[in-house]
Amino acid sequence: MSPWFFILAQVSVLAYAILAGVFLAFSDFIMRALSRTSGTGGVEAMQGINREVFRYVFIPLFIAMAPLSLFIAAYGGAVIGSAPGAAMMLAGLIYFVGCFGVTIRGNVPMNEALDRMALSEAATLTYWTGTYLPRWTFWNTIRTIACGLSAVLMLIALSAMAEL
Repeated sequence: MSPWFFILAQVSVLAYAILAGVFLAFSDFIMRALSRTSGTGGVEAMQGINREVFRYVFIPLFIAMAPLSLFIAAYGGAVIGSAPGAAMMLAGLIYFVGCFGVTIRGNVPMNEALDRMALSEAATLTYWTGTYLPRWTFWNTIRTIACGLSAVLMLIALSAMAEL
């Protein structure tokens, strides 16, 4: 394995783990706390979170990991091969589908729908409690698992390669 790919693989472990931690915080306690606010307090807070997330480190890291994960998957399968390469392929594909894909197809459409809702509308609170909270949290938990699994698979691949 080339030194630059070795460094890239190590960085990907950290990135996957950081992203898993962010998603875990939401699934574990943030969404539960927002659900316990009175009235539309949780809706207003989540609308603010969804707007702020674009302004800082999270989105560039999240987006950069999509093509990087596909590269890791391809490099692992084509260049590394055997069990470590298979683990790298799985790590990259699991992130791309289970995190990036779920975000684009699941969480983002719900965020956009919530953003368009007025706090004064009764339908907003109905959507928040009946649809958004359970579905968004479910898909977020899938993202948490995907990122954590990708980090673990990359660690397994790097450990297996160290033994060769």
